[in-house]
Amino acid sequence: MPCDKDFQAESPIFVTEMEKMIRFDTDYLCGAHPEVLQRLVETNTELTAGYGSDAHTQRAAALIREACDAPDARVYFLVGGTQTNATVIDGLLAHHEGVMAAENGHINVHETGAIEASGHKVLVLPTYEGKVSAAAVSEYVESFYADDTYEHMVAPGMLYISFPTEYGTMYSLSELEALSSVCHRHNIPLYVDGARLGYGLAASQGTITLPDLARLCDVFYIGGTKMGTLFGEAVVVTNPALLKHFVPLMKQHGGLLAKGRLLGVQFEALFEQGLFERIGAQAVRLALRIQQAFRDRGYAVVIDSPTNQQFFRLPNEVIDRLSAHVGFELWGPRGAEESVVRFVTGWHTTDEDVDKLINYL
Repeated sequence: MPCDKDFQAESPIFVTEMEKMIRFDTDYLCGAHPEVLQRLVETNTELTAGYGSDAHTQRAAALIREACDAPDARVYFLVGGTQTNATVIDGLLAHHEGVMAAENGHINVHETGAIEASGHKVLVLPTYEGKVSAAAVSEYVESFYADDTYEHMVAPGMLYISFPTEYGTMYSLSELEALSSVCHRHNIPLYVDGARLGYGLAASQGTITLPDLARLCDVFYIGGTKMGTLFGEAVVVTNPALLKHFVPLMKQHGGLLAKGRLLGVQFEALFEQGLFERIGAQAVRLALRIQQAFRDRGYAVVIDSPTNQQFFRLPNEVIDRLSAHVGFELWGPRGAEESVVRFVTGWHTTDEDVDKLINYL
């Protein structure tokens, strides 16, 4: 690649490097939180057994069970969110069953057919604020079995929800309790995608807790990739009878890490000294600063999210002007005159970053 002055002046890569853009594209832009990385360095030369049978992984699982107040839960560590969703859903469903999910749910929109590739259909439910209701779940299941030809159709075998949702909205405790109740009444598992669970828990300010999730869900996962680890998610199974022989299934789906200690060490760091909670609280605080800054300047808040994801409708000329200095995402196609954008905070976001954004606004 040439490296002359003309190239430097015109190259977007060079401009980005020179201006050191502040970035709010997503919450996995950086590597690992310094405290997590330090633990990886400290344990780097240890010689341990593989596939999660080491002492670090076992201790991480114990810390998570303690945080969830679920001493009998099983905890498994997988390398990423897509592998986790595909593995858990495949394990919970029979061959003829599908998974109910919001029409804008992650597995239906942004996982490139990973669920369908494992042989299971995503059964779409109507949504409100990115959420599904207990009434919609019950209606789907009851309507399915009221059809005399149901044995020739894909059966609703489980419910998938995200907490927070793709739109940064959150289920209330009463909504989660209602979903849990309807799932158990119809004898189907409730599975929660917790890729951003730490931010949701921080935003709930104690109204929803890890013990609540352990009490209400059959399976959920605690995201690490978006919460300060290099990679990795922790699956918490509170109903172990539903997921027999889960480790072989993890391997089939490419989710089992040979150097399993690397996952265990990172989740140890997250749950030893309250780092998981600190990361969530900091990102949510900064996200709400951003939301208020846009409100103060008269820009429309598209979704009133209390989490680390914030959505605004901006004139295209404002988007173009900000894009020269700030990284963020269009949320859907660009409109003729204005478009919806998303700003996301994470462990790497600082007050200085938000101050700069406000100055650009």
